[in-house]
Amino acid sequence: MTTVSVTAQEIREAVSMPEAIDAVRKGFIDLANGEFEMPTRTVLRDGQFLSMPAHHRPTRSAMIKTLSLNFERTPAITGTVVWSTLDRSDHLVADAGPVTTLRTGAVVGVATDLLAAPDASELTLIGAGGQAPDQVRAVHAVRPLSRLTVVDANAERARALAETLRAELNGTEVLTASDATTAVRDAQIVCCATTATSPLFPESALPAQVHVNAIGAFRPTMRELPDELLANSTVVIDELEAILEESGEIIHALEAGAITRDDLTELGSALIARPANLGKRTVFKSVGVAVQDWAIARLLADKFLC
Repeated sequence: MTTVSVTAQEIREAVSMPEAIDAVRKGFIDLANGEFEMPTRTVLRDGQFLSMPAHHRPTRSAMIKTLSLNFERTPAITGTVVWSTLDRSDHLVADAGPVTTLRTGAVVGVATDLLAAPDASELTLIGAGGQAPDQVRAVHAVRPLSRLTVVDANAERARALAETLRAELNGTEVLTASDATTAVRDAQIVCCATTATSPLFPESALPAQVHVNAIGAFRPTMRELPDELLANSTVVIDELEAILEESGEIIHALEAGAITRDDLTELGSALIARPANLGKRTVFKSVGVAVQDWAIARLLADKFLC
């Protein structure tokens, strides 16, 4: 048996964001078609340790990711992704940090491509932490950006991220801000990537037409979006069982009667049959599911297991 280890740098060099978006899109379509065995992830210590397995029946392959999360350390996300298949004895072990940020960005790219206005080019990003750069890269891959506003309570962190992204986004105006409510007023796309426990902005602050991605809140005690936004938008989610167990926004809105389960459309289903009731406001809510990690791990296996 051979075990091939893949470092963070090797992952970044091997997988482009457009490749990741395409792989994650195909993964969610397969999920909707029943081609995955994917139990809800195991959560320990209120989300500080996570274990996420997935088995793809057609390829006889499996992936398991284990993570530890501590947002007071750098990096906040550490762990491993292990890939194996029944057809060979080789295994791949990859650094889970870049896999997680890459796949989380990729699913936002998939959802933005599906739900945002075709000409949307102005993004407000709320949160300048570890997930933030790939959120922007993914949106830019499907909706080339004319303007980016980075919002964070820590002005130095916002400026640092803005400088990093400015070097990547040729021709894009890159700004910083500290107040989310003001920064979303003329946004065409909003990405939320924070550890907030209460909504980041009121619904009334948003323009009439906008697409909102929310990936930061992954526990029932966390919330980034207000109930009113969910009630008055087309809401697409990554996977229903995981959302009902882990998404603070969706749980709160359901309990408040602002939405019902029938208002939630899974991403795979939406990719197969575009929702007919798309309104001017759309929301994608993700807590992250193992099919995303499997999709990136498969790309790595194709490149590194010869």
